[in-house]
This record gives sequence, C-alpha cells and structure tokens, in this order.
Amino acid sequence: MTDLGDAPAGNATRSHARGVPRQRHTSGSATSGSATSRSAPSRTGSRARPKAGAGRRALPLRRGRRILRTAAISLSVLVLATAGGGWWFYEHLNGNLHSVPLTDGTGDSAGKEKADSFGRTPINLLVMGSDGRTNASDCKLGGGCSRTGVQSGSNADVEMVMHISADRSNATVMSIPRDTVTTVPACKDTETGVSTNGYTGMVNSALQYGPACQVATVHRLTGIPIDHFVKLDFSGVVKMSDAVGGVSACVDKDVYDTYSHLKLAQGTHTLKGVAALEFVRSRHGFGDGSDLGRTYSQHLFLSSMIRKFKSAGTLTDPTAVYRLADAATKALTVDTGLGTVGKLIGLAADVDKVPAKRITFTTMQTAPDPHDSNRLVPAATAQSLFDTIANDQSLTSSSGEKTAAASATAKATATASAVPAAQIVVTVENGTTVTGRASAVATALIDKGFSSGTTTGNAAGTTSTTTLTYGSGHKAEAQTAAKALGLPSSRLKPSAASGTGLTLVIGTDWTSGTAYPAAAPADTKAATANAHAETADQSKTCAKVSPYKTVSLNGVAMTPTQAYRAAAGTKDSAP
Repeated sequence: MTDLGDAPAGNATRSHARGVPRQRHTSGSATSGSATSRSAPSRTGSRARPKAGAGRRALPLRRGRRILRTAAISLSVLVLATAGGGWWFYEHLNGNLHSVPLTDGTGDSAGKEKADSFGRTPINLLVMGSDGRTNASDCKLGGGCSRTGVQSGSNADVEMVMHISADRSNATVMSIPRDTVTTVPACKDTETGVSTNGYTGMVNSALQYGPACQVATVHRLTGIPIDHFVKLDFSGVVKMSDAVGGVSACVDKDVYDTYSHLKLAQGTHTLKGVAALEFVRSRHGFGDGSDLGRTYSQHLFLSSMIRKFKSAGTLTDPTAVYRLADAATKALTVDTGLGTVGKLIGLAADVDKVPAKRITFTTMQTAPDPHDSNRLVPAATAQSLFDTIANDQSLTSSSGEKTAAASATAKATATASAVPAAQIVVTVENGTTVTGRASAVATALIDKGFSSGTTTGNAAGTTSTTTLTYGSGHKAEAQTAAKALGLPSSRLKPSAASGTGLTLVIGTDWTSGTAYPAAAPADTKAATANAHAETADQSKTCAKVSPYKTVSLNGVAMTPTQAYRAAAGTKDSAP
C-alpha cells in the first residue's frame, strides 16, 4: 500500500510527466491558475520574453545558492573553530597540571578502600597546603626569603583528609594539625633526589621528601586509605580565591594577626587574593593562637567556598569558568590518578553530589606531646574519628546512621540488582578445622529462602579468609547472598572459570555463627568529641578571634583585637 503521506509529491510528479505546465509568478501577472496566465504566447518575438523571464528568475536562484553555500562554509568554520578552541582549551589545562605517582619513592601502599555491599567505593583525598618559598612569587607572599633566598623544600602546613562516602551522600573533612608528632617512613623524592631513612618528627615535615611521602605518613598515622592527593601553594590560594570572585568570611571581633598580616574589622568580608591567603594562614589570630585555631578558620573559609560553588549561577559564566579552571590547574600538583582535566572534573562532580549540610568539617583530636609541650600527639579518641572515615560512616548524625539520601540510594540499587533468593544455588565449602561449618551455613541460607539445591563440601585446605566467588553473570546473585550472610563486598571475588555459579569457602575468620562477624562500627559520638565538628551549610558562623596575647606589635605582646586598634594606620586586608 502506498504511504498517503507521499501522495501529493507523487501526484505532482505525474502531472509534470503528462505535460501540465508549471504556473509562473511574475509581477503584474494574473491570478495563479487563471486562463490569462495559461494563454499561448504570440508569434511576434514573444518567445524571447519567457527566456528573459527565466534569466531573471535564475539570477536570484544562483545568488540564493551562493548565500546558502557561504552560510554553510561559515557555519562549518565556526564549528571547527569552536571545536578546535575546546580541544586547545582542554590540552592547555592538561598541560598546566603537574602530577606524580601516589606512592612514588615510598615503596609502600597507601591502603585500599573497602567497597560497600553494592560494589561502590568511597574516595579519600589528602589536601596539602604547602608553605614552600620555591619561587619569587611564593617568597613575596610567604615572606622569610630575605634571609634564606628562594628555598628548595616545603612543609605541609595545611593537611586535610577529605572523605567522600561510597554512595556520595555525605563527606567528612578532617584536619591534621601541623604540630602533630608522628613517624615519617623511609621516603625519596624522585624529582629532587632528597631522601630519608625515616624518623619521628612533625607530620608536616614529610612533604620535604615529596607529596607521596606525605601521603604515606598520613596513611601510617591514621590507617585511612588515601586514594589521591592535591597540593596547593601560596600563589595557588591567591589565584583560586580571585578566580571565584572572592570568598565570604566573618570574624566575631576586630583582628590583626601581625604575623600573617591579616587585618579585618568585626563582621563579614569578601576575601580575595592576598587577603584570602592571610586568612587561611593566620594561626595567631584565632582560637588559642595555635595551629588548632587555624584549622577552625580554614574550615569556615572552605565551607563558604563550597556554598559559593553550589549557589545558582556561580559556574554559568564561561569566562569565570575558564579563569577558575586555568587558575586551578596551574595551582595544583596532583597524583597521576587525577592527572587529567577529565579526572578532576569527575572528582568535582562527586563532591557536588554531596549536600552542604552533609559535609562535616572536623579536626583530629590531639593531646600535648609528653616530650615537648609545643608539640601535639593524637588523642585516644582520635582513633574513633579515623575509624569512622576508614569504615565509611557518616558524621552528620550522632548515631552515625546513613542519611536519608544514602538509604534511598541503597534501596534503589538493591531493587535494581536484586535476584530472588529462591533462584540462587550456593556451594558452601568448609575451609576451617571446625566440623559441620559448611552444613550450618548452608542450612541458614536455605532457611533464609535460598534454593534447596544449595550443597556442602570441604575446601581444598584450610584458609584464613572467607570468600564468595561467582561466575560470569552471577554477580547480582553473589551480592544477594553476601547481604543475607553479612559478608562484606571485599570478600566477593569473580571466578576465572567459565560457567561457574556461587561458591562460598568459609575461612578461619568465621568459625561460629551463621552471620559473618562484622567489625563493630566506630562510636561516632566519640569520633566528634572535641573534634570541633561543623557542617558546610552553617553560613552564619564567625571565626572566633583569639582572646589571648598571641601577637606582638612594636615589641609589645597583645591580643589580636588590641593590635587592630593600635594599628589604626595600617590598611585593612579587605573592606
């Protein structure tokens, strides 16, 4: 059957084939289709007129085609130019980045993340702020080079472990005070050749042997796996704060830190460039005048920056986006796992998924070093904080329960991948020295609704670790079985053999009971005790100016507020 939609075109074609003349439209012609318009031409040279008329019609047609060709070429050039510019921009940003391997020169592992029951893994990122005066720009900003000149080494005066949960519903940012004493492992900076056999010293000093050494030191101190690192220097802070148009920050009193040169009147200010650097570097202006007070003000600064990124319209201006991307890539040293713009964009997208009210800023709990009152050591409660991060527990509630967003995500994932237990057959093998272990677990599975075809047997030998292997196409079944047994996803292993189903080998880490012995969750109340925990949505919080005589002006010790009033002739850092 002929498609009726094509009928008009087909009819027109047949009309021309039968010799029906086309209608001609010229100025002053009769109405289309009238007898006059179809009258035969006269013999007295009238045949030339139609040719002339045809010529007049052909000129606009050729001109129209030329215009269309020109437009098409212009559009093609525009597309190519835009695409070329985008490629140049991407390559330019990639060229800005400097990257080194995560464990370069350490001969050690930075740990491995534990996947959740759906195979998703969290991200732990070590953020380092370098105090290095390794170029003229940083010497000018950081000072101190008048005596020493441009230096070759640097310390990590800012250290934060940023944890993004496996389900991207919450995040924790934990600061490690620079005065903390710990063990620095044997390291070698492969770029400079500077090395150490290991020592006990301040945690921030590890950066002298390369960023990978700082990663290894933090991992050894906390036990937290570190997946990536980002290092930023003085000039980087200035460039980044300028690129975002400034960051809003509040101080609860007048403050003048004569060391970092931060000078602000009580209230809220927009900090750009050098003022932003002065704020995040100030350790004498806030809290008790120590590095602890500095970590608190840095949290407020970063919280404000996060809120600005998440606010509507901040990243919709292409020029602003270019400035930010160009500044960020020039300012950062990253591990090779983040060594491309695409990977950095992926990380930024993961952070953006977390609501500001679910991003918790904390500071590692510390106690005075018994050997040096000017130094710190981790407090006993710090282990709980380390464990909450390593075990992917949220700090956004006192109970440590997952957020509503996390529960919804988990439920959706479970629904999408769930396989009915009745359809799942498991081969259970005893890899322990305890008689009847396979039968006990197999019976428990059948009682939970798994297939009665579930069988038991003995493993090839004793094994220390319980594993659940699965063949191709059986991963969802393995996840269902693991969930029923309380088995962590780290115990799930794909099988190299084709056509295999599920085989559970019970190891000596599970010698009793029918539920895998899960590690007790960390006490989140203990984790946040004295950790100065605040969430990134707290926009009205002001930095607490130190009430102690932590600064000096003209050789006289005074509080930062007293110094502000005494230095009336010194210009404020920001209006």
